[in-house]
Amino acid sequence: MADQDLFQISHIVPDFQEQFEDYKTSSNATRRTLRSQLDIPYGNAPRQRLDLFFPPGELNGAPIHMFIHGGYWRAQVKEDYAFVADGVAAAGAICAIVEYTLMPGARMANLVRETREALGWLADNAATFGGDGTKLSASGHSAGGHLVTWLASRAPHEQGFPTTPVRSVISISGIFDLRPITTSYLQPEVQLTAEEVAHWSPIESVPSPSTHYEIAVGHEETLPFHQQAQDYAYVLERHGASHERVTLHGEDHMSVVRKLGIVGSPMWELLRDAVERSRG
Repeated sequence: MADQDLFQISHIVPDFQEQFEDYKTSSNATRRTLRSQLDIPYGNAPRQRLDLFFPPGELNGAPIHMFIHGGYWRAQVKEDYAFVADGVAAAGAICAIVEYTLMPGARMANLVRETREALGWLADNAATFGGDGTKLSASGHSAGGHLVTWLASRAPHEQGFPTTPVRSVISISGIFDLRPITTSYLQPEVQLTAEEVAHWSPIESVPSPSTHYEIAVGHEETLPFHQQAQDYAYVLERHGASHERVTLHGEDHMSVVRKLGIVGSPMWELLRDAVERSRG
């Protein structure tokens, strides 16, 4: 693996395509079994859409959990991650699977703004679909694990924290230092600028003192993801932020997020805990 780009997951995980097909199959099953409201606009851009999935029974003031998919900021669609809602519904919360505009057509600041707008939309409209806009938690995988941190944290060039409070975030296989991406196979696709690296690397952020941060990574992931998790945990510790770093044994970059939808898995237990924290 010495000459291999350790961010190129499709070339590293042996059953990458099989796992991705399972995402789609499982998500189709979720859409058949859970009550939902699909393709709701939370902004004006074509990809500013989200899907809502509901736990069984009558809802009044239910907590809301928002999920941000990965794809290295330049790929994937929300429809392939509906399986996350199985785990969220089992934890007693409403699930929002969010889509956002992709790079390089949009810049990183736009992606951060859009995901924050999605959270704000959920808070503002919660009562219309049985939720409580003050009981918010969120998770994200890979690039989504990067973006989810910005729901709570402020960047070095920002004066204040995001306006919509989120009580708990789970960053799964997140990317917290953007510098290595600029020398990876991804750079020709995402075209990160020096300013974006400086402004939007979570290792340079100030975490919210009112949010709990979970940093999760699969044991079988490549070294950069473990290093990134370690470095970000150090930042959270330095700022005195409530946090936990978890390594999930037997999981790779693809399987670790799939376990969000598997009730009883260690990943699902982190999700359940996040939902419980959002209840206050």
